[in-house]
Amino acid sequence: MKTITVLPGDGIGPEVTASAVRVLRSIMKHSQQDVQFVEKKIGGAAIDTYGTPLPQETIDQCQSSDAILLGAVGGPKWNAQSMNIRPEQGLLGIRKAMGLFANLRPVEAYQALIDSSPLKRTFVENVDFVIVRELTGGLYFGTPSERRGANNEQVVDTLAYSRTEIQRVVEKAFQLAMKRRKKLTSIDKANVLESSRMWREVVNQLAKHYPEVTVNHQLVDSAAMQLITNPGQFDVLVTENMFGDILSDEASVITGSLGMMPSASLRSDKVGLYEPVHGSAPDIAGQGKANPLATILSAALLLRYSLDMDQEASKIETAVREVLNQGYHTGDLQIDHQDDKIVNTTEITDLVINTMNQNSTVTQ
Repeated sequence: MKTITVLPGDGIGPEVTASAVRVLRSIMKHSQQDVQFVEKKIGGAAIDTYGTPLPQETIDQCQSSDAILLGAVGGPKWNAQSMNIRPEQGLLGIRKAMGLFANLRPVEAYQALIDSSPLKRTFVENVDFVIVRELTGGLYFGTPSERRGANNEQVVDTLAYSRTEIQRVVEKAFQLAMKRRKKLTSIDKANVLESSRMWREVVNQLAKHYPEVTVNHQLVDSAAMQLITNPGQFDVLVTENMFGDILSDEASVITGSLGMMPSASLRSDKVGLYEPVHGSAPDIAGQGKANPLATILSAALLLRYSLDMDQEASKIETAVREVLNQGYHTGDLQIDHQDDKIVNTTEITDLVINTMNQNSTVTQ
């Protein structure tokens, strides 16, 4: 039996994870797979119950699971908390505890949503790429005492990487490129940073083991421009932590909505954490307005990368695409001004499940 730990989190997190679990239960039933779901607390919800954003029992449960599905964490309710017990520390903590070093963010232009993008249709059509971001090193990791001097007049942030840390995430990117269009863009700042020069060395060394993959090195400032002016050129992009954080958020505007952006955080084995890119949106929590599609698409990634159920993952992704093409959408999306087809969280989940089941019946 496979175990999926569900971390609903805060705000709309419980609503969108509930939708994704419904979709997963439906696909598992048709596939006759035996899976159990175990729910634990993280973020603000965990602070309220345990006084910490990441209780040990949550860590223990995640470490004994085959995959983790996360909703969202944070909200103004916990803004007054000290930095070390903010809800966001729960997310950072579980990534570290699980050793999740590679963050995958697929960026796909859905035909039904192209006109919602701030970019011209000609720039957005046929966009389909994945950003692979290193997740556990670089500038974001270092204790506050290391970063701020004793006299409080100087700060230092250290960008440190070991060759091993670079190799494992770049290897993951090459493996992904082999399954896609065999094109890898490595993004760095090798004209300035020594860490980027090592990054480029590692990419070139590993490229010898993947002769079928075309490798292109691009400086991060140029890549930021190209993501907007010519996003269709990309297939798989790989970069370090901070660059990946910035570029993946920039890339989210291509699709027209953060509500359509799934993600996967992986390590060397098949265990991974899957979550939508969007935040907890506490202002609409409990109102049925939350868009669950990014979480549902994250559940599809869970099937693909952690459970080796690629066919079932594709069924979910196809069903989401078809529902959008029919004009149905939650209020945060705009589809050809079809206001008469705005549906709530439960209704769009029902539509995805029904479409998925109909497609399964047709193919049987």
